[in-house]
Amino acid sequence: MKEGIALIAFTDKGMELTKMLAASLGGEAERARDGGLAAWTEEHFPKNAALVYVGAVGIAVRAIAPRIRNKAEDPAVVCVDETGRWAVPILSGHLGGANELAERIAALTGGEAVVTTATDVNGLFAVDLWAKKQGMAVLQRERIKAVSAKLLRGETVTIESGSPIRGEPPAGVLAGADGDVLVSYRRAETAALQLVPRVLTLGVGCRRGTEEAQLEEVFAAFCAERGIVPQAIKAAASIDLKADEDGLLRFCEAHGWPIRFYTADELSAAPGKFSASAFVEKRVGVDNVCERAAVLPEKELIEKKYAHAGVTFALAERPTQFDWSW
Repeated sequence: MKEGIALIAFTDKGMELTKMLAASLGGEAERARDGGLAAWTEEHFPKNAALVYVGAVGIAVRAIAPRIRNKAEDPAVVCVDETGRWAVPILSGHLGGANELAERIAALTGGEAVVTTATDVNGLFAVDLWAKKQGMAVLQRERIKAVSAKLLRGETVTIESGSPIRGEPPAGVLAGADGDVLVSYRRAETAALQLVPRVLTLGVGCRRGTEEAQLEEVFAAFCAERGIVPQAIKAAASIDLKADEDGLLRFCEAHGWPIRFYTADELSAAPGKFSASAFVEKRVGVDNVCERAAVLPEKELIEKKYAHAGVTFALAERPTQFDWSW
């Protein structure tokens, strides 16, 4: 997962501004050396969430051009002139947060953010920015353009959501079925842009010594059978007896999930009806691990136990209310 902000300057004057920005934004500042800009960009482009070039836009564009891939992978890139007058987002304005970062930089320098994305300059709803604000994953990023284009033509965009959305929809947006945007953690055969709310907890049970690869294989089969989009999972949970399982820990780390462990007594106290196993109870002191772990605390079981090859999975949803802010 990409983290942190890296900043680079090309002149002594620019370096002064770069150091100030790094201190304020919590980033790392560096002075470009002869022939070193390409190497610096090559190092930081794949690992940092944002890059800030203090200098000419052309220099920044030439540095990043060979490494640009797509919205899902590219970091936010902002270029700032060495006086701090202009902060220009040049890559990943919405999903990567470059527009927001440029605004923050302009506030620090007393300058102005030069935002050029069409929905922003026209004051229109930005579906990708809304998804980010609401904590949703975007499945088909190539479809964002179609939604934005419809708004720019003055047409209405319809958003279907299985969860309530507070407030009044913004101009040009209508809440309804069979729309241009679908908000759901279930796999769907649709031409709509699907946004996936990250609201699920994965309950996990496994035999001692289960390898990461085995967990991955069963997890893929579980999601396919139950029609779940993996990006909807926000965290994992299990019994404390599994807290030292390297395979389980690596599995969760690979997906970026924090994992919480509960004692047998805590699991036994989970409210609800669960799939019971006398064998499991004899081994670990509670009749079910995956379902009980998934629902704690205060979540609703949406997928009961799935068992294969010594691994069990279950899913629970934390009730979440979205709003129209973006």
